Amino acid sequence: MTSFSRRTSSLVVSIATRSLYQSKPSISTTPSRPTTIFKRPEFRNSGVQPFSSKETVTITYIDPSGDEHPVQAEVGKHLLDVAHENNIELEGACGGELACSTCHLVFDQDVYDTLPPKSDEEEDMLDLAFELTETSRLGCQIRVTKEFDGIKVRIPDDGY
Repeated sequence: MTSFSRRTSSLVVSIATRSLYQSKPSISTTPSRPTTIFKRPEFRNSGVQPFSSKETVTITYIDPSGDEHPVQAEVGKHLLDVAHENNIELEGACGGELACSTCHLVFDQDVYDTLPPKSDEEEDMLDLAFELTETSRLGCQIRVTKEFDGIKVRIPDDGY
């Protein structure tokens, strides 16, 4: 190694070291919270219902073969979560993060008319769904309300 290359490499090390130690690292006395990459979108909550309550209503899921599965659903929970808690075959591949359309459900028109409006993100995901209808919604975006007592919701044949 020549004396020029030794001096250059020491200069590089010196500059790199100086830049590392010029600013003092901040030390926090409060523990930091872990950062989550996939956070449930705010629009999922829609501000209408609490996350859940102990009050329940009866909802009937109709599977692609036409079999009916009545379940007790806590008011405030998402229809996707209710299906999973009751072993109803509704995929929800993204875990309710609004990144797929596998929790696609079809509602009767009178029930559909009472649902909160779709977000643009939900519209985009529904464009990818099989058997899309005018009354299709994603189960991860719909929270159970008291008015849902006795409703029936159809699970389309998405390759079930």
